[in-house]
Amino acid sequence: MSATVAAAAPAPRRRTRPALARFRRHRLAMFGSAVILLLIVLCAAGPYVLPFDDLFIDIRHRFAPPFSGVHVLGTDQLGRDMLARLLMAGRISLAVGFSAMAISMLIGVCVGLLAGYYRGIIGAVLMRLVDAMLCFPSIFLLLAVSALISPSVGSIIVLIAVTSWMEVARIVEAQIRSLRERDFAVAAEALGASDARVMLRELLPNAIAPIVVAATLNVAHAILAESYISFLGYGIQPPTPSWGNMLDNAQNYLTSAPWLAILPGTMIALAVTSFNFIGDGLRDALDPRASGR
Repeated sequence: MSATVAAAAPAPRRRTRPALARFRRHRLAMFGSAVILLLIVLCAAGPYVLPFDDLFIDIRHRFAPPFSGVHVLGTDQLGRDMLARLLMAGRISLAVGFSAMAISMLIGVCVGLLAGYYRGIIGAVLMRLVDAMLCFPSIFLLLAVSALISPSVGSIIVLIAVTSWMEVARIVEAQIRSLRERDFAVAAEALGASDARVMLRELLPNAIAPIVVAATLNVAHAILAESYISFLGYGIQPPTPSWGNMLDNAQNYLTSAPWLAILPGTMIALAVTSFNFIGDGLRDALDPRASGR
């Protein structure tokens, strides 16, 4: 690429340090980052250091309340350690969240990139497909499809991903359509750059800010989607634990053993809220209008 194109193109790297500084000043975003980092570390390492695993049944201590004995957070209706199950379920729920986000972002970015760059018939067809998918409420679409497939971690990841890429596609399409008319993109085309090079080397890097924000919020959406699918009995099935199916199993004991619902519910709330805080912080940090603050 010539010096003319390099000079015309925005320099996202130059904005990295100011954006990072703005993110660090966002207290809720820093709190959310600390919580997510702590959850990842605990879920990854915790099951290896606990004296009980998530499938161990202590029949003599069924329904033990939290902080009442050797089971720090109590036990469930079968006598299984709640802390071990929460951490193992966290592995599943966070893995579903990140994996579904990666797949949905890949689909959404590809569709939005093609629609925004080519416009015309290709763009119209792709965006009408997005509109058609958005016509169906995601919860009903999730439940309808999940009732027809064999529930497993892999199928739930794919199911959530293919029903959550449409918003990403719209965001990317709008960004690419705007950047498509900028001088650096026009100069790259005039110098004979291929469509793939213009899209991947010139346009996509300069649309990364809203993509990063959307990715963060998509993790929260995926965790929440897995939770209510599993809560309704169509998601990840026991004995594999997830925060959603732990809530489902706790429905019959809300009055006699409320911690069975409170603990996984708290974990879901912490994870989803923290990712939303991170998304808000990234949006403020990467907003070009914030550079003058």
